[in-house]
Amino acid sequence: MVKGKERENREESEGFNRCFCCMSKNGGLGRDLPPEKVKISKTKSRSDQNWLGLSSVSSWVYGPSSMEPQDADYTDIPSLNYELETLIFARMPQSEHWKLCILNKRYLSLLKSGELFRIRREIGIKEPSVFMGTIGENSWWEFDGEFKTKRKLPIFQTDISFFCGDKESFSAGTHLLVSGKELNGLVIWRYELAMNRWHKGPSMISPRCLFASATCGTFAFVAGGVGKEPNGEVFDTAEKYNPESISWDPLPRMKKRRKFCSGCYMDNKFYVIGGRNEDGELTCGEFFDEVRNRWVLIPNMLKDNPVLSSHSPPLVAVVNNELYSLEASSNQLKVYLKSSNTWKQLGLVPVRADFNRGWGIAFKSLGNELLVIGSSSVSRAGNSKAIYTCCPDPDANELEWKLANRNISQFILNCAVMVA
Repeated sequence: MVKGKERENREESEGFNRCFCCMSKNGGLGRDLPPEKVKISKTKSRSDQNWLGLSSVSSWVYGPSSMEPQDADYTDIPSLNYELETLIFARMPQSEHWKLCILNKRYLSLLKSGELFRIRREIGIKEPSVFMGTIGENSWWEFDGEFKTKRKLPIFQTDISFFCGDKESFSAGTHLLVSGKELNGLVIWRYELAMNRWHKGPSMISPRCLFASATCGTFAFVAGGVGKEPNGEVFDTAEKYNPESISWDPLPRMKKRRKFCSGCYMDNKFYVIGGRNEDGELTCGEFFDEVRNRWVLIPNMLKDNPVLSSHSPPLVAVVNNELYSLEASSNQLKVYLKSSNTWKQLGLVPVRADFNRGWGIAFKSLGNELLVIGSSSVSRAGNSKAIYTCCPDPDANELEWKLANRNISQFILNCAVMVA
């Protein structure tokens, strides 16, 4: 029994050792640490090894080589009570949370429990992160909201069909959900930020692809889409994901069957816009009113913002409760005028959405800003991808876009924003 306990403590200690490492050369999170490097060895502790995704990158310890990671003895030093300490740590930027794991085992346990994120929600801290999956890579990357740091997520064990096929992604609380097709059918992979680990499932009540999705705080909504082959039924069903119970709840059916549609959350309602069905392209939208538990149709919502059959689903995003769209055929940014059910032009975006008819473009809300990633229309580097943000103003005639200090070379397959 004693030997088993010693082995457990040794493995846990080795797990802490890895938490000293910097995350990557290009924007790793350990940029403020001392310069001395010490190569560390592999560990047998799989649970700590997966935390922060360090097992998939070259790991380095910063500090003297004789340092042994362990719980420090602070018995002679006055300390804050645990509750106050936790409140302070919850206010740290999310990109700095990983440093807590080098303090002691309690803080590592605190990080993994998700308690810090619960406290952040209660005190109103909202910090967006951007998750991206690009072509040619079987792993995802997390960027902070200002694109100053990035982190490679652990690789999950899927098959070649899921890796190469079309996928949809969205977030709910601290869960990132990626839906796609494996050899045995449609599946969902779930990434939990607190544990830094991927899990399979839960499957939707009606598994689907090419659907609309939207995030509302700790919940997510999906609607429409296409069922599994060979029938490929176009759905009018909708569901709500609850990360607390890790389950899906059914919603009433929509007014229209839709695939290749887009979703957003505005005015405390889940909107589904555009799409196609057996009748062709849909210019109508509809929203789900949770209070009244019913869908309301909005005729001609896209009459001034047409979506062609060969184009991507509508590129839409909500910032400060205003709906914006990026018209792929013209690279024009528009804002939706709710009172008149029309769209107002706000000028061109600095990316070429028309290069691939809207595919490979990330158009998202990022806190109080709009985020767009795609082939730059102002860069001289050919088809290089660029990241731009702006603070949109519905009353402006043209918006000022800010270039982020990072280029993306690969074609973007999926992008999701998580606020935690």
